Amino acid sequence: MKLSAEIIGDLGRIMAEEIKAAERAATAGVREAVDGLKNELRAQVTSAGLGARLARTWRAEIFPKGRNSIRAAGLVWSKAPGIIRIYEDGATIRSKNGFFLAIPTAAAGRYGDGGRKITPGGWERRTGQRLRFVYRRHAPSLLVADNMRARTGKRGGFARASAAALRSGRGLVTVPIFILAPQVTFRKRLDVAGAALRWQERLPGLVVRSWFSGDGGSR
Repeated sequence: MKLSAEIIGDLGRIMAEEIKAAERAATAGVREAVDGLKNELRAQVTSAGLGARLARTWRAEIFPKGRNSIRAAGLVWSKAPGIIRIYEDGATIRSKNGFFLAIPTAAAGRYGDGGRKITPGGWERRTGQRLRFVYRRHAPSLLVADNMRARTGKRGGFARASAAALRSGRGLVTVPIFILAPQVTFRKRLDVAGAALRWQERLPGLVVRSWFSGDGGSR
C-alpha cells in the first residue's frame, strides 16, 4: 500500500507531537520528584531539630535548564554537605591537637574577628576581654567572661560592663562563652539515602501521571 504525501506529513506531525508530549511528561515528572525530595530532606532537618537555616541549604535543579527533554535529570544537593554528612552517618569529632573542642554558647555570638568562625582567641580579639578557664570535675569545663552585664532591649545577650558598672559592681555577672569537651558525638538523625531511593522509585509513576494529567499531553 502506498502512502500519500499528505498521510506521511500527518504521521510526521503526530510523531513530533508525541515526542514533545513525552519530553514535557518526563521533565514534569523529574521536576516533581526533585522538588519532593528537596522538601522531604528539608522537613527531615527541621524535624530533627537542626533548624530552618540548615534545612534551607537543600537546593534542587533540573537539567537541561530552560527546556523540556525526554532525558531530563534532576540534582538535589546541600550547600552544607559536611554538616549534613555528619548527621546522615553519625560521627565523633575530636580536637586535632589532643586538647579540647571549644563549643560556643549563644553568648559567644556567631563570628569572631574578621567575620571568621568563632574561636576563643577570636572572641578575645573581638571583645578585648580575656576568657577565664573554669574546671568542672563531673561536667564539661568552661571558658567564661567575667564582669559582663545583660543587654536590655530586643538585642539581648551580654556585653562588657562599662567603667561605671565596674566601679559600682552592680549587675555584673560571669557568663559561659565556650563549653570545653574532649570530643563530641553526633548520632545519626537524617536518612538522605533512604529519601533519595523512595523518590527514585516513584519517578516512573510521576512521569506517567504527568503524561495523562496533561502535563505531558493527552491520549
